[in-house]
Amino acid sequence: MATPSGLHQPQRLAIPEADLLAPSDARDLFRSGSTDREGSLLLLERRKPNSSNHRWLPVPRIALAVSVALALAGAGQAWGQQGLSTLATRLVSLSAVTGYEHAAIDTVLRLFPDARRDRFGNARIELGGGKARRLLVCPLDEPGYVVGNLQEDGYVTLRRVPGRVSRLFDQQIEGQRVTIQGSRGGVPGVVAVRSIHLTRGREPVAEAPFSVDDAYVDVGTDSRSQTARLGIRVPAPVTLAKRPHLYGDGLLAGPMAGRRTACAAMLLAIREATLRKKLIPPMLAAVVVEQGLSQRGLAGLAATDQAFDETVILDGRPGTPGSIQRAADSESSSRYRNLGQIAQWSLPVRYVGTAVETVSLTDADSLQRAVARWIAGDR
Repeated sequence: MATPSGLHQPQRLAIPEADLLAPSDARDLFRSGSTDREGSLLLLERRKPNSSNHRWLPVPRIALAVSVALALAGAGQAWGQQGLSTLATRLVSLSAVTGYEHAAIDTVLRLFPDARRDRFGNARIELGGGKARRLLVCPLDEPGYVVGNLQEDGYVTLRRVPGRVSRLFDQQIEGQRVTIQGSRGGVPGVVAVRSIHLTRGREPVAEAPFSVDDAYVDVGTDSRSQTARLGIRVPAPVTLAKRPHLYGDGLLAGPMAGRRTACAAMLLAIREATLRKKLIPPMLAAVVVEQGLSQRGLAGLAATDQAFDETVILDGRPGTPGSIQRAADSESSSRYRNLGQIAQWSLPVRYVGTAVETVSLTDADSLQRAVARWIAGDR
């Protein structure tokens, strides 16, 4: 739906206070909104109760999610499956290339006003009061690219961020839509492909698989200066354009869907726990950075003076949907002795490491409930 007239440059406005938002209204917000060209939800606000006088308010999606959560929490209701689907989709849509997770961590901090960013870049959330002896962790980062150079003809070249990826990882971006996180916001582009018209009739030549060195991103400009005016700089992070896809019976597909959905389950379990945080054993939860490279965020937690008895790391791993994978991580326990006994709880993931990585929201709901029990001290 197009932006209503008069909103050529939408101003970000706060939505109603959570305690004034009825639970039924909160649920209906997702149904009554449309989107503007910046990806914000356009919601109808009643000027007065029972009034037909309305105005359109552009609201960032994450701000809407927070208000819906607070409204439902205030009414003593859990977010439930709809909340999990919404938050997981939101997190899958975020760009958080390893080493460039700052904006994604900002999203977590907006969800939890009591959370804080530590010196390693992690988002830390303390629950229960007192000295925490338990640690709950979820990584947020993803493999990706950064801008390598701006060409004279306006094209952008790429460099892959260090980290472990499959041998054919670069082929996922050939001829695909990408987003460059420039200084003025996300810039859409496409990875150019070789013209078949220029090669028609020629003898086929044995070629190596497409690699990042073959990637030239077209952002719709004709010169380096035009590209720079879009806010594109070296080394701005670059990812596939995120289009999370819900299909089948509660399946969610998208880049890093397993990891991000596991984070959604953790955050929702924490949100429930905040309603009774004085009644649960003390613990620390953290959304950590640079897991795919050096585990810098996790190592930072282990390097502090605080020692933990046990740590649970949530993530996605290859597997068949239907059950949560739980396993002791003796290697990490030996490496990070301050973190105590470390366990990995993982969502089973299909097509791991691809643009259509798929998880079951039913499994995610099971993970959320298991994490909620762990936070409460149940075994």
